Amino acid sequence: MIQQPDDITALLATGKTASKFRDHRAVAALQAVAKAQKQRSLADFERVLSEYREELQNDELIRNHLTALYDTLLEQNLVRLIEPYSRVEIAHIAKLIGLPIRVVENKLSQMILDKVFCGILDQGNGCLVVFPETKHDSTYETTLDTIKSLSNVVESLYVKAATL
Repeated sequence: MIQQPDDITALLATGKTASKFRDHRAVAALQAVAKAQKQRSLADFERVLSEYREELQNDELIRNHLTALYDTLLEQNLVRLIEPYSRVEIAHIAKLIGLPIRVVENKLSQMILDKVFCGILDQGNGCLVVFPETKHDSTYETTLDTIKSLSNVVESLYVKAATL
């Protein structure tokens, strides 16, 4: 979950307590999930979820973490796929990633709203238009700081004038 899939191998390699659980199916499921995450493969991840459905889906905590991990993997894969394009058909992205167009379209719109990247979905043409990264203009913040400083100067001059 924290982008360190090799940690599970290290945890299982050390200690007598870990040796008791190495052969459990649940531990094998978690190792398979870690391997899929390391390879950043959605197909492998989905295969592991179906293969170890009982171990991974029965525990609500694990299910919630796996849902978050799936979203992270999907985002990483989508960003990697759209990176070379400034305009790309959503159907093409869906075909490359192997998911339905509707799922890809919903995830892309969520990523745009979360500001993962700048762009728009042109639903009329079925395209994603990616904008270049915009530079942050600090003029507004600098102006506010200047006005605040001037306000402090005027206030201190008023206090000095009042004492005269």
